Amino acid sequence: MSVYAWRGINASGKDVKGIDDADSPKALRSALRRKGVLVTKLEEESTAAKRDARNINFKRFFGGVSQTDIALVTRQLATLLKAGIPLVEALDALIEQADKEDLRNALTNTRDKVNEGIAFNDALRAHPKIFSDLFVNMVAAGEVAGNLDAVLARLADVLEAQARLKSKVTSALAYPIVMMVMSLGVVTVMMTVVVPQVTAIFEDFGQVLPWYTRLLMFVSDMFVDWWFLLIGAAVGSWYGFRRWLSTEKGRKNWDLMMLRLPLIGALTTKVACARFARTLSTLLASGVPVLGALDITRNVLVNTELMRVVADARESIREGESIAKPLAQSKRFPPIVTHMIAIGERSGELEAMLENVADAYDDQVDKQVAAMTSLLEPLMIVVMGGINGGITAAILVPLMQMNEFVGG
Repeated sequence: MSVYAWRGINASGKDVKGIDDADSPKALRSALRRKGVLVTKLEEESTAAKRDARNINFKRFFGGVSQTDIALVTRQLATLLKAGIPLVEALDALIEQADKEDLRNALTNTRDKVNEGIAFNDALRAHPKIFSDLFVNMVAAGEVAGNLDAVLARLADVLEAQARLKSKVTSALAYPIVMMVMSLGVVTVMMTVVVPQVTAIFEDFGQVLPWYTRLLMFVSDMFVDWWFLLIGAAVGSWYGFRRWLSTEKGRKNWDLMMLRLPLIGALTTKVACARFARTLSTLLASGVPVLGALDITRNVLVNTELMRVVADARESIREGESIAKPLAQSKRFPPIVTHMIAIGERSGELEAMLENVADAYDDQVDKQVAAMTSLLEPLMIVVMGGINGGITAAILVPLMQMNEFVGG
C-alpha cells in the first residue's frame, strides 16, 4: 500500500487536498469519488519528495512544523478529550485552527482514517516526520489503557520541556554568534580595503618590514586575489565534514569526541540524562512495556554512543538484569543517575525517581548554559580584540618606523 498526495474539488465546488494511502491510484480515486471528491491531481508521496528535493521549497523551509507546534496541538487535543469531546470532532477543531499546511494535511489524513475505523495511533504512524515514535507509542498506550487524554497531557509536558531547552540553548548562543559574524566582517573589511592601501605605501618606501607585517600582507593578498579559493576550500571542507559525519564510523567518532570535550562533554551528558529520564518516565507511566520504552528512549538521545549503551542495557534487561546495572557498568551515565534509578526499581517508584532525575538535570543544564554563555562573551571579545589589535599593530609599527626615518 502506497501513500498519495491528492488535490480535487468537492461537491460544493471548493478546492480540497489531502494525503491518503491506497493500493493504487485508481483505488484512491474511486474511494474519493464515493466521498464526493473529483480528483484533479494525484501523486505518490515518494515522487513528491524527490521533486521537493530538486526544487527548494521556501515555504516548507521557513514554515515547517516545529516541536512547539506539535506540543501545542497535543495540549489542545488533551484538553478537548478531557472535556468529553469525541476524537474525530476534536481533530476537526484542530484542523480548523492549524496554520501550518503540513500539520493541517497530517491532521486531516489522520481524522479521515479514524473515521474509517483505523486506530488513532496507526493513523498517526503514517506521518513519521511530524509524529515521532515517542508520540505514536504513547498514544497507543493511552488508547489501550483508556486514558488517552491523560497520556496526551503528559506527552505535551515532555514536548514543551524539550522545546524550552532547545529555545534556551538557541537564545544563549544567539548573541555570541552575531558578535562573531560582525567581528569577522570587520576583519574582512580591514584585510580587503585597509591593508591593501597601507601595503601600497610600504612598497613605495621599499623599507624592510617586520615578519608579522609581511604575514599580514600575505593574508591580505589571499583575501583579495584568491577569495574564491578560500570560499571553495571552506565549502569543500564543510561538505567533506558532512559526508564524513554521515558515515557510521564518522558519526561514532564525532559523538565520542563530543562526550570527551571539556565542558561540552559534560553538557551533552546532562542533556542526554534529562531526556533519557523524562522520556522513559513518561513512557512507563503511560503503560508502555519497559523494553519498548527503552527502544523509543534510545532514539531520543541522538548521540550514537549513548544510544549503544541503552541498546546494550535493553538486551541485559531482556536477560533478567535491572535497568540501573548495565547503565552503571557503561560509565557513560553519572553514578547519581544510576543510583537513583536503582533506588526507584527497588522501591517500586521508578517513574517518580526518573522524573526527579530529569528535573535535576534540566536545572543543571540551564545553569551550565548560562555559565558557559557568560564566559563565552568576554572570551570572544578578548579573541576578536586580539586579532584586530594584531592587525592594527602590524600596520602602525612600520608606519611609525617610516616616520622616524623620514624625520631623521
